[in-house]
Order: sequence, then structure tokens, then C-alpha cells
Amino acid sequence: MRRAATLGIDVGTQGTKALVVACDDGSVLGRGACAHAPLPPSSAGRAEQDPREWLAAAEVAARAALDACDGRVEVVGIGVSGQQHGCVLVDERDEPVGPAKLWCDTETVDEADELAARLARPVPVGWTASKALHAIRRRGEQWRRADALLLPHEWINARLCGVRAAEPGDASGTGWLDPVTRRRDEAMLAAIGGGIERRLPPLVASDTLVGRLLPAMAQRLGLPAGVPIAAGGGDNMMSAIGAGAAAEGVLVASLGTSATVYARSGAPVLDPKALVSPFCDSSGAWLPLMCLLNCTSVLEELRRGYGLEHEELARLALAAPAGGDGLVCLPWLAGERVPALPRASGIFAGLRAGMLGPGPLGRAVVEGVAHGLALCLERLRLFGLAPTEVRLVGGASRSPLWTRVLADALALRVVPLKEAETAALGAALQAQWAVRRAGGEAVELAALAARGIASLAPIEPDAAGVAALSSARRRFLELLEREHGAGARPDRP
Repeated sequence: MRRAATLGIDVGTQGTKALVVACDDGSVLGRGACAHAPLPPSSAGRAEQDPREWLAAAEVAARAALDACDGRVEVVGIGVSGQQHGCVLVDERDEPVGPAKLWCDTETVDEADELAARLARPVPVGWTASKALHAIRRRGEQWRRADALLLPHEWINARLCGVRAAEPGDASGTGWLDPVTRRRDEAMLAAIGGGIERRLPPLVASDTLVGRLLPAMAQRLGLPAGVPIAAGGGDNMMSAIGAGAAAEGVLVASLGTSATVYARSGAPVLDPKALVSPFCDSSGAWLPLMCLLNCTSVLEELRRGYGLEHEELARLALAAPAGGDGLVCLPWLAGERVPALPRASGIFAGLRAGMLGPGPLGRAVVEGVAHGLALCLERLRLFGLAPTEVRLVGGASRSPLWTRVLADALALRVVPLKEAETAALGAALQAQWAVRRAGGEAVELAALAARGIASLAPIEPDAAGVAALSSARRRFLELLEREHGAGARPDRP
């Protein structure tokens, strides 16, 4: 007898992942992955991908996950997670009219500043609003051809089922959704102009089934036509579900190309500096979140530069002294969001003889990211968050280097989760929730998510490491103030 299961697909920056998740107990029955081409370096801050690469990768990853089940499952729903803040312009057939700007794109900083000045409030450069204005101003031919502006997960959904729909969690990262009312912000849409309101898909609730799998896509995935497609959401919202943050009191840190820290909240968190993103989550509540643009990507550049394997670089960095003997790094190769310095560049300070090897530099990079996460945690505490541990997800969540440094920098127990692909897991669980609610069941998403949460051995902070990194953090803050002024400090009200 085949087990009922849902398929979760997560379209990220570096690749697409897929999981087949059992409906009865939340266990993972099959998994697949497909890498994307690396983003080309850009001194202008440009970060773009061809959306068609995502669809092709989703097909490969989904088929691999389904093949691993060897015909032992019946897929009863599909959920899609997508990288937030992207800008996908499509024609009337949902075909892209050009490359999609990504969350990490900072080429639109002038547009973000202009919108912020018009609206008298901060507008993060990474959000979709500035990308839309950039397209209107600088890519007019593409904008005129565009029948719709979709987020990455919305575009994948549209290709799967032929329906365009927006969901509050992902939509709250655009800049044109009021997170309190969950309605479109007319002032922002007017500031962007260009007829943007005609190009946005309708909003639906997070537990909505938006459509059914089209025959052509069913054939490509090896599934029957008509499988229900859930609303899906942004990767942070889906990862929160997969990490158990569909219930309050759980703090999650995601370590990937970027780093994020977030927790579920029963009320919106409105930060006057806009450093805490007041996102909606994908279960009907809110997900206050802070993001660093630079995380594992910085260490990856260093690794490639020295021609080392990941394990060797991690070993050398772990062998370097905690706190770096005075070596400190602002690891901002792509500007930074916390602190809000989109034009900033990276800095190594305190270099002395013997520090130019991969070990000391690698340790300084990871500690620089960890100091940034500590600043995020302090700001979240200003709004009442009081975590006793941090659950780790993402590509670096099991790295002995990253877990050791984070435990000491945050002075908290860090708990890596057994399932690293929490965004794909969350998408599959959200699909189960939507299917069951559509069938009349009064099931809670938090209860569905809690079934499959399993952790690896926690890493406790080390007293000597905490002291060393506390001193190093003071040097980090001194360098930050020296280069960018005291107003750049995100840990201050």
C-alpha cells in the first residue's frame, strides 16, 4: 500500500532542493537536489538569475526525490518555497521577459533611497520595491512587455498550475504589503508607479490551495495531473515551519549564502530603523526577521582563492585562536543589510605577520559573520525576544567551525537540526496543512511541524571562547564605528 505524501520544493540561490514527506508522521521519504550556475561577480552589486534555470532545477530535484521513493508514495499535494524579494517579470504566458533580480542585488540602492525619501520611512534595498522601480526606470522595454511581476515561488506556482497568486508571508518582503493589515500599501504602489498594481497577483491566505498540477508539468515531474498546489511562501517562512518556529518561543538561525535570524510572533514587530523585517509568517502570524547579506559566500570565496577543500579550511580556521589575536573582519563583500550599509565593502583590520594564511583569515571571516548575528540577536532582544538556545539550519548548520564560533559569539547553546533542508520540509508540511484544511480538518500547522523535528547534539558555549569573542566583538564594533559612524550600530534603539 502506498503512503500519502507531499512534495516540497525549495528554489534557492545556489540550488533547488526537493523532499517527499509522509503525511502520517512527517518523515522524509525521498530527497533530490540540483545546483544552479554560480552568480557572476559584479562590482555594481548586480545579482540576477534566469528563472527558467529554477524550473529546470525543480524538475530534476523533484524527480530525484520521487524516484528515491520507488513508487511507494501517493503525492497528494505540492508546496513551493522560494528565495525572497526576487523580481520576476513575465509576459501573458508566464514566460520571463528578462533575468530576475535576486534578494542579494544591491544595484537598486538609488531607487531604494528615492522611495525612502518619498515615503519618509526606510526601504531596504534588497526588497522587491526598489527592483520594480529600477525596472520601470532602467529596463523600460522589459517593463512594457511585462504582464505580471511575480516573486520566485509565485512564478514556480504559476508554471505548475497556471494560477498567479501571492501569499502574505512572501509578499510581506516586497515593501508593498502592510504587514499589520495584510493588505497592499497604496502609498508604496503610488510611489513606484508604472501601473505596478495591474501587474501584481491577487493575495490569498496561507492555507489556500491555489490550483492543480497541469498535465504538461505533471508529465515532466512524473506525477498525475491534478495534484493540488499549496500557496507556498518565501524560503524563510517555509524554513520557520520546517524548524518548528510555527510555534512561539523558537529562535532559528539559517546559515547559507546569507544568514537570517527569526522567530514566530503573535503580533507584528515594527522597528523604526527597519532593521527587523516585520514579515508575516506563512501560518497566519508574524515572523520578525533580521538578515545578513554575507555569510557562507565569503568563506567560499576564501576557500576558492586558496584552492582548499571545505574540510581543510575549516580545520585550519578552528586551529586559529578564538578572537584572532586582534585580527577582525567586516565581511561585507556585497554591502550589508544589518547594519544598513548597502554600499559598504569588506575590511580586514589588525593584520600582522603570520595572519595572511587561510586559517587566520577564515576564522576572522566566520567570527565577523558571528558578530553580525550577535548584533541581530541584541536588537531582537530590544523587542522582547529572550531565547535560551538557537536552532541552526542551512548549509553550514553542521559545520564544527560555524557551530563552535556561533555558540561562543552568541553565548548560547546552538542546536543543529537533523533535517538541514528545512525550507523544502516546511513547504511540504504547509501543503499537508492546506490539503487537510481543504478537506474540513481543523488541524494546526504547528502540530504538523512538531512531529518531525529532530536535533543533533547541541553545542554549548565555552567560557574561554565566550571571553575571547566578547573582546573581539568590541574590536568589531570599534572598527564599525570608525569606518561608518556610531549611527551604524544596530544594537542601539
